[in-house]
Amino acid sequence: MRISKTSKGYADYLKEMRNDKIKIFIAQILLLIGIIVLWEALADFKVINTFLFSKPSAIYDLFIQYATSGQLFKHIYVSVYETVLGLVIGTGLGILVAIALWASERLSKILDPFLVVLNALPKTALAPIIIVWVGAGIKGIVVTAIAISIVVTILSAYNYFINVDEDKVKMLRSFGATKTQILFKLILPANIGNLINLTKINIGMAWVGVIVGEFLVSRYGIGYLIVYGSQVFKLDLVMMGVFVLAVCAWVMYEIVNIIEIIYKKNR
Repeated sequence: MRISKTSKGYADYLKEMRNDKIKIFIAQILLLIGIIVLWEALADFKVINTFLFSKPSAIYDLFIQYATSGQLFKHIYVSVYETVLGLVIGTGLGILVAIALWASERLSKILDPFLVVLNALPKTALAPIIIVWVGAGIKGIVVTAIAISIVVTILSAYNYFINVDEDKVKMLRSFGATKTQILFKLILPANIGNLINLTKINIGMAWVGVIVGEFLVSRYGIGYLIVYGSQVFKLDLVMMGVFVLAVCAWVMYEIVNIIEIIYKKNR
């Protein structure tokens, strides 16, 4: 039975969904607060070694110090810039290659074993080679981020495209639709949600590539802060870098999430 969007039942359903989201959000906040309080208590009572694990209050003090001096925002800007570049280029190129594979069955058969092998390779282990080939600095770091995300994007997007309802494809062909028309009228519109979810996955992959690249060659960025902190045995700095990294990744994820919500509302 279909519920009308103007009915009381539908309004109650939306209200229930909103209440569930609020409850889940509150539970998440309480869990986070509980972890922070427990961590601080264990550190204060010497249950855990603060040299190895630090503690929230020390991390907060260091965060304020770096934020006040302006150093932190410079590192964040560099890392976010590199990640956004890697995300956009990697996802965009991956989708374009997937479209080419969908358009040419012969090409997809030729490239399939190569893509499988490339996907199996540990891209983070190849990061030093990539940086030697491309060069140090932002260029090498961005290419590392692209290398980590592009193959997964190609394979995932291609599978989305070929799994669109075959009956709908045949119907469009029966009306004389070209491959380009099928692509823009059916394949891409049917997979907008999937491509948005793929972008969410690529956010994490792009961050991995950027952090690995910054570990190796950068003098700025969140990855540089983390590796510098570990080198001088300043675990407060390492934990602060991890915390800032988590917040930046979460903000990027939420931006894509908002885009997805807007898309679903306008469907």
